[in-house]
Amino acid sequence: MTHETPEETPDVPPDAAARHRDKMQKRKAVQDAEVAAKTIEKGLLLVHTGPGKGKSTAAFGLALRALGHGRRVGVVQFIKSRPTGEQAALESFGDRVVWHTAGEGFTWETQDKARDIAACRRAWEIAVGLMDDASIGLLILDELNIALRYDYLPLDEVVARLSERRPDLHVVVTGRNAKPALTEAADLVTEMTLVKHHFAAGVKTQAGIEY
Repeated sequence: MTHETPEETPDVPPDAAARHRDKMQKRKAVQDAEVAAKTIEKGLLLVHTGPGKGKSTAAFGLALRALGHGRRVGVVQFIKSRPTGEQAALESFGDRVVWHTAGEGFTWETQDKARDIAACRRAWEIAVGLMDDASIGLLILDELNIALRYDYLPLDEVVARLSERRPDLHVVVTGRNAKPALTEAADLVTEMTLVKHHFAAGVKTQAGIEY
């Protein structure tokens, strides 16, 4: 075991330290007042969309957070069919995680619209069942946005069922090109923006990063 030498505290002039302390005290008062003003507790509908990487990754981060608070998590994967590192890790939690990979691959892989529609309908039926399971505290509908984008599922029916879910259930929907009707119904929408991607430099898909 190595022992690191503690860094010395930098010298800050007393007047600068006092100004900083006063500024932070005022900021804390504002932040505390804002937090105290929020009194509603409810299940949220969260949408992760946009062309950037990290939509599903962020959703699975929420799964870990929910598990850390003793909640049970459900995952339904639309479209995707490849086993992922997240699946292997989360399934180690046993029956605290219910995972269904209901997709058969991306549309350019199956090349069969009827088959894709049937797979998405099966996935949606599983999702509805999990929404009705009172033991599930967080439900991740991975790549549901893709199924809606290609009209594999009726948008109005999906949005209505999500809106009518039990009040304590958190749902996360991922995938590019989220439909406006879904983002309108959501409580939180995050758009991942693509700034730079290693694929453009010829770097292949890698375990532990892409899946």
